[in-house]
Amino acid sequence: MYGASDPTAAERTAFRRAEKQYKLYKPLNLKGRSRSRSGSRSHFLPLLGVAIIISSPKAPNLDIIQHCRSKPSDGEGGGADLSAVVDFHALLAADGELPAGIGRRDCAGFDRPVFCFLDRPGFYFIPGALSTAEQCCWIRESLKTFPQPPNRTNLTAIYGSISDLLIAAENQKILVEAENPDIQERNEQNNCGGKMEYKYFKFVDSESQKGEEHRSTAATTLVRKLRWSTLGLQFDWSKRNYDVSLPHNKIPDALASLAKKMAIPAMPSGEEFKPEAAIVNYYGPSDMLGGHVGQNLFLGCKCIFLLGGKTRDEVPTAMFLRSGDIVLMAGEARERFHGVPRIFTESDQQEISALISQLSSGDDVFILDYIKNSRININVRQVY
Repeated sequence: MYGASDPTAAERTAFRRAEKQYKLYKPLNLKGRSRSRSGSRSHFLPLLGVAIIISSPKAPNLDIIQHCRSKPSDGEGGGADLSAVVDFHALLAADGELPAGIGRRDCAGFDRPVFCFLDRPGFYFIPGALSTAEQCCWIRESLKTFPQPPNRTNLTAIYGSISDLLIAAENQKILVEAENPDIQERNEQNNCGGKMEYKYFKFVDSESQKGEEHRSTAATTLVRKLRWSTLGLQFDWSKRNYDVSLPHNKIPDALASLAKKMAIPAMPSGEEFKPEAAIVNYYGPSDMLGGHVGQNLFLGCKCIFLLGGKTRDEVPTAMFLRSGDIVLMAGEARERFHGVPRIFTESDQQEISALISQLSSGDDVFILDYIKNSRININVRQVY
């Protein structure tokens, strides 16, 4: 359920007032308008991030989000009063008595600190849960491996199966429409009498196409146009369900292991999360998450995250999210409105210097350039 049926009424809700309180307003871009995909997103400042969401059809429905930050360019405060924003990193460093309404959750077999709100059942916060190496790993996998066939992407319907998109982008190749001999032969043997049109695309060196009249698209452009890819059981976006008949590979073992491990704090004793499908979302600098309910939450660099109630009329709680943090939203917590009204930008990259260092090698230069103004969400699900 995204948005309210009456936009005017939504502007008067407690959640909307909180969004406006923390939002950083910038001058309008008169040369163009930022894109918005679905009712839950609007303008988003440049960011760096990977999100991992885990959900199960049983009671422990989980959302797990890893947050990263990028190069900031404006002041921290931006004029807003941030004194009421919960800072779990500061609470962890202080190692003292917790403020009223905030608790700690001890989980057998889980070695990371877990915070929770006593009046928000099912919501758990794990500060600094993923190492720099783990963050780099999932950024690479999301761009290099996850879009590979038989996994489907939003580009599949237009260009068919595309292999090695990242490699093509790194080598400055272009995608051209060409004749496929196998398809041409099938057309000649077709006795239906009707005209059948097939399209075939392949990556070629840009230099080889000079003077040629072909429909072409730079591989770097296609990477920027990448919006989603599906792992494991394939999701049918038109029917909003899974199509078990589509070719697919199982969830990668490393991703399945991570999902099982991070789900422990929100799982009932003795139960294990069973990853069966994943949807990977890719977001550019013009996306922002407004207040909504549901499974998906897409966040990037250091930001303010609002956790509200089951209606927009309940006053939300604001908190900071930083690189490597994980949020779990299980059970009724997933029914609460949540959103990100504010992304922080500053003048340096000190907090992500380790991440930048690991992605600054020759093999990762393109990935580093991409992730500086993009974010990636991995939604891992137990379907059955």
